[in-house]
Amino acid sequence: MEHTNNTYVISFILLGLSNDPYFQVIFFLIFLLMYIITLSGNMLLIILVTTDTQLHTPMYFFLCNLSFIDICFSTSIVPKIMYNTLSKDTSISLEGCALQMYVSLSLGSTECILLAVMAYDRFVAICNPLHYNTIMSKTLCISLAAGSWVISFINAAIHVVFTFQLSYCKSNIVNHFFCEMPPFFHLSCSDTWFLEVITYISAGIIAMCAFFLIVITYIYIISAILMMQSTHNRYKAFSTCSSHLTVVSIFYGTIMFMYLRPHSSTFPESDKVVSIFYTTVTPMLNPIIYSMRNNDVKRTLKNKLSSKCMCKYDTKGIIIGFYN
Repeated sequence: MEHTNNTYVISFILLGLSNDPYFQVIFFLIFLLMYIITLSGNMLLIILVTTDTQLHTPMYFFLCNLSFIDICFSTSIVPKIMYNTLSKDTSISLEGCALQMYVSLSLGSTECILLAVMAYDRFVAICNPLHYNTIMSKTLCISLAAGSWVISFINAAIHVVFTFQLSYCKSNIVNHFFCEMPPFFHLSCSDTWFLEVITYISAGIIAMCAFFLIVITYIYIISAILMMQSTHNRYKAFSTCSSHLTVVSIFYGTIMFMYLRPHSSTFPESDKVVSIFYTTVTPMLNPIIYSMRNNDVKRTLKNKLSSKCMCKYDTKGIIIGFYN
């Protein structure tokens, strides 16, 4: 539906990923599988942390926050993608689009800040181990987590309000699979310069500042690790940090590519691919990355499973038999 004047738009049409029925079925199955893995992986991680008192530490507290964000982030986007993939009606109401944009932008910003907080936690643990419990107190951890949520939700509200105050007279067809800010710049017949500046400033303050904080933090962390005398301690420290660095690389790389480019250099098809990474792939990979390289999580999971099935394990954690 095209508009030639400042007609008030009451809904948008999401083009999705493909119009080919064969690929639509494939995309539906892929997103369904990824969504199931995301929910099960993150929920399992939250359950393990909350039920094992040995995991009641600042690192796992922040990890639970991250898992909760990933569940909500994926839920705000993926079910709508799956529905639109097989449905002939791919429209979304103005209010529904605004809500989806607000939730996804809020949670994405929260994850940006939380990853920086987790880097600070690792910095204190490795560089100041004797004062770790004093510095990373329960009050500080709750304050850092709550601050991440509050700042992000306020920031998102400002962006969404400005975005939906624009006049959409060109078209209501969004060449994307969910409501995200960059594609809406193409649809507006208003001057989007101010909104783009606000977007870059916000991205600079939140994403870039958090990213540079992570970089600076890891410079100190790596320096401290290299000064360790014990090879075992160096390996353990690197193993703990590598999971976090992997998540940071995937998430920040795609976010910066999407939001820190000039409006004129955006390409809808490449934007879709990039968006898939931080909306569906990253939330799915986070619990896998942290679990597979974390001995504490694997130990807790093994204990839970052994208590249920009465399994016997060898020294490598492989089931070798069952108790009578």
